[in-house]
Amino acid sequence: MNDTVRAARRKAPPRTPTDLGPNATKDISVALTGVLADMFALYLKTKNFHWHLSGPHFRDYHLMLDEQGDQIFATTDALAERVRKVGGTTLRSIGHIARLQRLSDNEADYVPPEDMLAELADDNRQLIGFLRAAHAVCDAHNDVGSTSAIEVWIDEAERRAWFLFECTRSAA
Repeated sequence: MNDTVRAARRKAPPRTPTDLGPNATKDISVALTGVLADMFALYLKTKNFHWHLSGPHFRDYHLMLDEQGDQIFATTDALAERVRKVGGTTLRSIGHIARLQRLSDNEADYVPPEDMLAELADDNRQLIGFLRAAHAVCDAHNDVGSTSAIEVWIDEAERRAWFLFECTRSAA
């Protein structure tokens, strides 16, 4: 390979070689990048509530939200790397996240702890729906790497939603 070809490749957009094809790369990248934006939105909301929590169950809820935030954040790198592995590009800025996220932010000065937990449970259930939709896109293109990763993320989100739901139930 000559120097001109090498120089042209260095200046070309980052397109990881893949056998999935250009349509698969586009569809999967769009689906996963949307989920990635929602993961960042959910991460920040979880940390917001973790930081601003108060009340009689403070310690338990504070620790649970910290654990859930860590789990959500760990997913972000894996999601972005899946997009790159299939030949796409992904998020580049906070503004990009804001344009793509489907989960709503909460900037209220005060949110009661029970409302925090209920809102996060709802957000995790919405995220599960977004993950299932992304799974269908990846499955349609036979992207088994992404589908198997998404199955783990669905399970994690279901567990978070379950824990949050159980914490909002009143004693019988």
